[in-house]
Amino acid sequence: MNILTKYFTTKHNTAPFSQIKIEDYLPAIQESINQTKHEINTIVTSEETPTFNNTVEALEFAGEQLDRITSIFFNLNSAETSDEMQKLAQEISPLLTQLSNDITLNTALFERIQSVYNQKDTLNLTIEQTTLLEKKYKSFTRNGALLAEDKKERLREIDTELAKLKLTFGENVLAETNAYQLHITNPEELKGLPEGAVEAAHALAKNNNKEGWIFTLDFPSYQPFVTYADHRELRKEITIAYGKKAFQDNSFDNQENVKKIVSLRHERAQLLGYPSHAHYVLEERMAQNPDRVKSFLNDLLDKAKPAAEREFAQLTSFAQKLDQLDQLEKWDGAYYSEKLKQELFHLDDEKLKPYFKLENVQQGAFEIANRLFGITFTEVFDIDKYHEDVHTFEVNDANGNLVAIFYSDFFPRKGKRNGAWMTSFKPQYIKNGQNERPHVSIVCNFTKPTATKPSLLTFNEVTTLFHEFGHALHGMLANTTYPSLSGTSVYWDFVELPSQVMENWCYEPEALALFAKHYETGEIIPQHYVEKIKESASFLEGMATLRQLSFGLLDMEYHGQPVTVENVKNFEKKAMEATALYPDVDENCMSVSFSHIFQGGYSSGYYSYKWAEVLDADAFAYFQEKGIFNKEVAEKFQKYVLSQGGTEHPMTLYKKFRGQEPNPDALLKRAGLI
Repeated sequence: MNILTKYFTTKHNTAPFSQIKIEDYLPAIQESINQTKHEINTIVTSEETPTFNNTVEALEFAGEQLDRITSIFFNLNSAETSDEMQKLAQEISPLLTQLSNDITLNTALFERIQSVYNQKDTLNLTIEQTTLLEKKYKSFTRNGALLAEDKKERLREIDTELAKLKLTFGENVLAETNAYQLHITNPEELKGLPEGAVEAAHALAKNNNKEGWIFTLDFPSYQPFVTYADHRELRKEITIAYGKKAFQDNSFDNQENVKKIVSLRHERAQLLGYPSHAHYVLEERMAQNPDRVKSFLNDLLDKAKPAAEREFAQLTSFAQKLDQLDQLEKWDGAYYSEKLKQELFHLDDEKLKPYFKLENVQQGAFEIANRLFGITFTEVFDIDKYHEDVHTFEVNDANGNLVAIFYSDFFPRKGKRNGAWMTSFKPQYIKNGQNERPHVSIVCNFTKPTATKPSLLTFNEVTTLFHEFGHALHGMLANTTYPSLSGTSVYWDFVELPSQVMENWCYEPEALALFAKHYETGEIIPQHYVEKIKESASFLEGMATLRQLSFGLLDMEYHGQPVTVENVKNFEKKAMEATALYPDVDENCMSVSFSHIFQGGYSSGYYSYKWAEVLDADAFAYFQEKGIFNKEVAEKFQKYVLSQGGTEHPMTLYKKFRGQEPNPDALLKRAGLI
């Protein structure tokens, strides 16, 4: 019996991970594809006149089972993969692309949708129904429904090839991350490193049956090394290794993949009548077009660059004074920044870490969500998990009704990609009068507990947890009728608002008092540390802003106009010229591991981090004005932002919450740039 083809009879219909066998996926997906085709065929062959219900709504709920299975499969392919899983992904992806094309290029289906669309003004639809109708209609016209047959065929070929290329890109980055180890046997070479980092490296060496210490390119191992290790040559070695992932002229090299992806995206956009991939993407974003994005990024660049150059000069003279260093290199940045931060603010991440025990930070996020939105989190042990590191929670409202199931997965391991993300195993929607609640997960890579210490987070990791938790709240508090408009299914440059706004509570004394307690003594973080955290929040913010802008500008350079990329390294260097502070490193290239835009969904959208920062600074200014736990503001935020998903245009929702359009000065003020 294949468990994936049945309705899950588990608690709250959660995914039965331990009962799924790897050989179940392909047949279950094939069966669900056929079932979906049958559902589509029922819509198309109906003798009834097309209506919103029998066409648009019916299409929305077609493929429900398939969505469920594929979300389980692809989530695990990111968080708990294996060679077998990756091979399967290469087989499954083209099948899903083909089905997607079969649907959007189905002329008879499109004609029915079009027929409903043409009479939308007379149908008396709700706002959400109107949005769904427009979204469905556009999903056909934007994906080739109006093309001639030969062009439809080419579109299918491009989509299939892109799906495979994106998977290969990600697999190569993961393989290169796993391939590198910095093995140290001389304790002298560990000078400057925090005890926790040394202990974790020793445990890793032991697991590898080696003497000494092993550091890897996994962020919790890599970051402390480049930040604290006094040994400059070794910092250089690991920094260069990090920067040359998938840029080594071996079987995992991504240069050709980047060229092909960029070229196919432009061909696809032009086939559909758009000047570039970015024009195609941005039509469905708040920013609307590449010119607006470029002027947004360049405007920020003009304001941030003078500050960044001052900061870089300050950092350079500090390194010169401390170690007679004439030229700062990329492997010096984090190291001297940390030293300068300690000198200016007497603030050392290592002094702060004991106050940020992972479990306490998570509990703090729960408590803040409770104060703002009235929800409670209870850990449960009778819900299936895909790995022993995962924790499961029931989330309830003030009346005890189930709001969501929440999974947290916090530690690095071999089958898990780097970084941090939120995802869902089941969306929220309303069907047959039943409000189906979502199953939401956050995945991070924090330092594992050791024999003597629990997992203690850097302040940066605390904000990462809150960021992903903000996304999770967007998913968990969703309250819409249709799954494709629910939770985080919003314009991509709006999706970062809930996540980025949550980070603000990490800087507030009132919020920190809830969770920043010393893991041994229980003492609440001293007030002077809190003040230092707030003071240092805009430390080197100009340089940090420039770095973010460099990624956004590179993304727009690849996608904002049709280009032929002859040489990936040269192309990247030219695109990032205006933001460069450090000397270039020949062996390094960032594009080939820029998973956000070449594997994930951020192509032509990387600017949205900065865009959403404008929204989040403005939104949090409203909380600060009324009180950071103000119920009235929190209720409005939940009502108009968190629960509405993509049911209305984001600016409409934002203005309902805030009463006005966002003011960019809030961001510049917070960043100390004005």
